[in-house]
Amino acid sequence: MSEFGQAGSGGDDEDTVVVPARIHGRILFVPVPRRVVLASGLAGLAATAVPATTATAATELADLGSPFEHFAQLRRVMIQADNLIGPRHVLPALQQHLVSLAVRRRAARGADAVAFLALETRYEELAGWFAQDIGDERAARGHTAKALDASHIAGDSDLTAYILGRKAQLAVDTGHPSDALGLATAARRTARAGSRLEVIAILHEAHAHAVLGEGDEARRAYDSALTLLGSADTDGVWGSWLDTAYVNTARARSLAALGEYEQAAAGFDSAIAALPPSYRRDRGVYLARAARAHAGTGNMPLAARIGAQAVGIAAETGSARIIGQLDRLDRMLAPAAAEDGVAEFRAALDRIVLHPA
Repeated sequence: MSEFGQAGSGGDDEDTVVVPARIHGRILFVPVPRRVVLASGLAGLAATAVPATTATAATELADLGSPFEHFAQLRRVMIQADNLIGPRHVLPALQQHLVSLAVRRRAARGADAVAFLALETRYEELAGWFAQDIGDERAARGHTAKALDASHIAGDSDLTAYILGRKAQLAVDTGHPSDALGLATAARRTARAGSRLEVIAILHEAHAHAVLGEGDEARRAYDSALTLLGSADTDGVWGSWLDTAYVNTARARSLAALGEYEQAAAGFDSAIAALPPSYRRDRGVYLARAARAHAGTGNMPLAARIGAQAVGIAAETGSARIIGQLDRLDRMLAPAAAEDGVAEFRAALDRIVLHPA
């Protein structure tokens, strides 16, 4: 996969972590020995490791008064932590708790086993999301595939629809928009009609159309999503975060993919202004996308200033979604190296990625 070797965990000197590295002018996410990352001075990037299964996993659960609620609460806490500090520091804990949760699920029977399986499915889906956001596509696909399988076993069609949507999101973000469109269509077909899950599926369809250059289809899909959102159920479980502002922010991303940068920039600027401070990592994503949109309009100094703000959050969180956008911004700004702030942005970005010898 790279000059550094394969990701995995063997002896101490063989542990690898997926990190951003400048290779042939591009920033790519590659598995690198932990010792190399530590020696580079980028110790924050060395935080993530897949934890080993412990022999005491079962006994550690013995004293839990309500194991199901314990694991459900842990998941909520890890989601909150991810918003603040990014997934690189949270994923190892989630993976360790996933091991313990699987032990508990295997020991359960009947309705308890089904409930634990549904929760384990949510853990796998979340692990896939975290893995994607640190740039480990292989782990992201593995966790998400396990989540989809488990959702079928649990017989939870809502969960299946949601995870199909996540697979669509992963596919489009990793350069497979045609696959994403098929997965999003399957998610919409699986979702309950009139539900927020259907809205989520339509949003994935819309962006896949945009990346494929199908602007009219993308616009119609966003209009449909907004119409459906106005009457969708509010059960509080699926898509409770969906609102008009979220849909408009998703639309801005698609407008940028279609090359409609003025509208995209305005959409991202509005989203950034409305985003709660606790959504630190998401602010970095929005800033990076806004910077690319402003660069697309030709305003390179503004793009560089906004991009520099995103660099700081990328350094804190290690988010591949932020760094991937900043890599594309870097290449857009390269021809304008003499304009205000551009050299400073590019130097700041270079300081947070690995430079292999």
